[in-house]
Amino acid sequence: MTPLKIKSSLIFNRHLSKGLRGTLVLLAASSLFACSQPSSGVSDANTTSVTTENATAISAHMMTRSVSKPDLLKNVSATVYKDANCGCCKEWISHAEDNGLSATAQDVADLAVFKERYSVPTEMRSCHTVVTTDDYVFEGHVPAKYMAQFLENPPVQAMGLAVPGMPVGSPGMEYQNKFMPYQVMQLNKDGTTQVYADIESVEQQL
Repeated sequence: MTPLKIKSSLIFNRHLSKGLRGTLVLLAASSLFACSQPSSGVSDANTTSVTTENATAISAHMMTRSVSKPDLLKNVSATVYKDANCGCCKEWISHAEDNGLSATAQDVADLAVFKERYSVPTEMRSCHTVVTTDDYVFEGHVPAKYMAQFLENPPVQAMGLAVPGMPVGSPGMEYQNKFMPYQVMQLNKDGTTQVYADIESVEQQL
């Protein structure tokens, strides 16, 4: 092979290698964002940003789902309003059903309509909205444990709970044992919010 051909071959292989690395990074990143982008004003500050370095280390396989307690929500029925392409919404539904919730998923074209209908504050919004038959609202990846605790003794001024954004490690957002501390917020009927629970570990969700 002539020197010119050797040089051309090396350049081609180098560019091919870079292209493959780029493709792998994109595939890894896309596996993390199984959820579609939540509509209707979800705060960017509450969503998890992923660097290229972290993305390459993330597996497409989720961690084993949290230990289920089938009796926790056994007498609770709810409708889950979500985007048809939201993967983490489906995972959250599985988490809730494993803990006894009777859930009916409803794919909607415009989630903002339902978030407005049920008075979910803009800064509290996430990728799905859950409404029980008693008209209590649970926004986003609220652990079944706290849903049950709330429904057992609902505060007089409260209309439900919310986990803003999509914190990694919350139910339905499990990835490679990663966890981001977050808060479960209480939604009040007068439009105010307050901290219902500080979640500092995966174990605290169980």
